[in-house]
Amino acid sequence: MLSLEECQQIESILLKSIKYDCRILNHAAVSGGDINQTYKLSTSAGSFFLKKNSAKAFPGMFEAEGFGLSQLRAQSFFTIPDVVQNFELSNSTYLLMKFLETGSPKPDFWEDFGHKLAMMHQRTQGEFGLDQSNYIGSLQQKNDESSNWEDFFIEMRLEPLIKMAVDERLISKMDLPLFNKLFALLQDFFPKEAPAFLHGDLWNGNFSIGADGYACLFDPAVYFGHREMDLGMTRLFGGFDTSMYESYHHAYPLESGWERRLQIANVYPLLVHLNLFGISYYSQVRSAIQNFI
Repeated sequence: MLSLEECQQIESILLKSIKYDCRILNHAAVSGGDINQTYKLSTSAGSFFLKKNSAKAFPGMFEAEGFGLSQLRAQSFFTIPDVVQNFELSNSTYLLMKFLETGSPKPDFWEDFGHKLAMMHQRTQGEFGLDQSNYIGSLQQKNDESSNWEDFFIEMRLEPLIKMAVDERLISKMDLPLFNKLFALLQDFFPKEAPAFLHGDLWNGNFSIGADGYACLFDPAVYFGHREMDLGMTRLFGGFDTSMYESYHHAYPLESGWERRLQIANVYPLLVHLNLFGISYYSQVRSAIQNFI
């Protein structure tokens, strides 16, 4: 549970934000993933959502998340949590947001989701990447910009996590030729498209159904990349209706062979899971690559 000092700090932040005295009436721990401690705060000014973690273990994580949420709001028509403030207290770091109330899906929920995702992916910039690094889960994610998608995918996404996994003995050095063969075959594998603004971690645990019956997105790992990366994530653990893809394709048609390419796009999130959760994910990494080469 939160300490008195933490509650006082939050009340002070809310006072500065909403310009009138606000008291925490009660708070309770809620489910919020594997990484952070999360709380719902009931206050005299409404409900808020609080994330807490170690400032030393995850430097800049909540600043990056707050930036990502602001970019999602600017670049899309999805409902996005409003960030009140990120702050540090003692050895902990916090992210305070307005609480997203949930509802029941409207009949056209998935069609709306697909259309909004297609619109978001048409927001672009000159290069792949982002002007700052961030996190995917609890892993740091570098976003050094590149004019070539395959170079960015290899150098900023695959190579750092392969090295991490080798260092942790999750990947044998004997298997490195498999990855080198993949890299050689990747040139011109993905369709040539402008960089798309991506959520970056778009699995079924990172959206909810809002009070209006439509999708709310959160927990981003944003950057400008190939749009098939987001689509791959939606397929990795399922939970997205086929009508979402139909609506997406109608609004922003995909090049032929996109479903096969998603297997290679998903090598990145599978490497993330390998490094976060252990060796059980390596068979999926190998299978995805071997099916391709």
